[in-house]
Amino acid sequence: MIIRTLHPDAGGSYEELRLGFSWNIPELFNMGVACSDVHDPDSPALIAVDGRNGVSRSTFGELTDKSARLATALSGRGIGRGDRVAIVAPQSLETGLAHLAAWKLGAVSLPLASLFGPDALAYRLSDSGAKLAVVSAENRAKVAEAAPGLQMLEVGQEFDGALDAPPAAAPCPTGADDPAYLIYTSGTTGPPKGALHAHRSLFGHLPGFEAYYEFPPLPNDLIWTPADWAWIGGLMDVLIPAWYFGMPVLTVAGAFDPHQAAQLMAEHAVTLAFLPPTALKMMRAAGVQRDDLSLRAIFSGGEALGEEVLAWARTALGCGVNEGYGQTEANLVVGNCEAVWPVRPGSMGKALPGHDVIVADGHGNRLFGEEGEICVRSPDPVIMLEYWNRPQETAAKYRGDWLLTGDLGVEDGDGYLWFRSRKDDVIISRGYRIGPGEIEESLMRHSAVAMCAVVGVADELRGQIPRAFVVVREGQVGSDELADELREHVRTRLAAHEVPGDIIFLDELPRTTTGKIMRRALRD
Repeated sequence: MIIRTLHPDAGGSYEELRLGFSWNIPELFNMGVACSDVHDPDSPALIAVDGRNGVSRSTFGELTDKSARLATALSGRGIGRGDRVAIVAPQSLETGLAHLAAWKLGAVSLPLASLFGPDALAYRLSDSGAKLAVVSAENRAKVAEAAPGLQMLEVGQEFDGALDAPPAAAPCPTGADDPAYLIYTSGTTGPPKGALHAHRSLFGHLPGFEAYYEFPPLPNDLIWTPADWAWIGGLMDVLIPAWYFGMPVLTVAGAFDPHQAAQLMAEHAVTLAFLPPTALKMMRAAGVQRDDLSLRAIFSGGEALGEEVLAWARTALGCGVNEGYGQTEANLVVGNCEAVWPVRPGSMGKALPGHDVIVADGHGNRLFGEEGEICVRSPDPVIMLEYWNRPQETAAKYRGDWLLTGDLGVEDGDGYLWFRSRKDDVIISRGYRIGPGEIEESLMRHSAVAMCAVVGVADELRGQIPRAFVVVREGQVGSDELADELREHVRTRLAAHEVPGDIIFLDELPRTTTGKIMRRALRD
């Protein structure tokens, strides 16, 4: 049975939606079953466009059968309850099936972006204790280098062969609070932390999904995002809630191209889209304007769009944009629903029904009209279970019942929240949260680097980009050639979105009296 969280026919205002809200989470719940087995087997589930514009279609019946067969194959390779299954592949049927199959086994899926290099993969695979990786062909060599000896199941002939296994007899009877997926998020110091989420997190995402996309599913709804499904935005803002509601999802191979994106949305009559701010800004810069689109709701999040971009989207795409806010640890907790409450340009929106979100000072006192830290009340099904194997850092994330986001904002008298900045030095670029520590560690592995520091600087298209300050070793000379070499080092060892836009060579880095690098001085 599909459980809705918002009921638009129960009331016509934001206040009525909040007052009439209650969580209805069953004791036993499995996302793999809920996103495939319960739907009409003949209903479309995925429309996949390949790099040559070839189109393949999959039904919910195929999701049910193939995920059950893949579960049998994974079980035969030793995967069981609680084991971590890495998924290093782009948007595809196989990626979706890997998540469903892992969950049906009671295992934990570990989405990892294809843009990661071997160093980024090595840490996450090792820290998570991944037991097997489902990989696309182009990612196999990187994973092999990152985790020698790790079992791999390659998309293609090997994956198709695994689907010859008989369907699993019955899914694992998971509780709603049992772990389901592990997504790594970057911090300012130390390596990335794994945010472990339960099967119940799907319910926690539903108020946001229903508000942002204005009460789906409606007849003929089709949803698409260019966001990688390895990111919580692509996975839990689009793919999994859509499949929970029995809605088809469009997936498109290849890098984002603004004109191709508009063409595909028109050709396939996409009605709902999650378009991150960078995608919308690229479409605007490219002069995209079409009158043949079928869009009825667009969601965007990660940074404020501003009045000009919102106005452009309404004119050029024929649709308003509902902005929202969340983070890997507690996603989709604030947002807009233009059909119910008015959008205020620049605002993230209001705390969504089911979620209590405030701005508070350092003592936990709620603030109005003053800057403070954005906090989310626990318990809440969308909040992570814990940071993987990091009990102290998990505890430090809370003040009493409130999860501390580390983001600073302002709440106005009408309940609208406005993002101001990060409390720490995390860089937010194209919606990704980038920890400067991981880039610094990668740069330090280069033989020419003696010391370095990375900060975020404003960028009109991407929000922020990393900037690196480097002190070279004795005998080395800072030059444009060395800067290019360092960028390529980060690109191949970490990821393209972590490559510093600027590399500035200094004789020494500014430090405090205790020897700590003064990032604020570097930003200034």
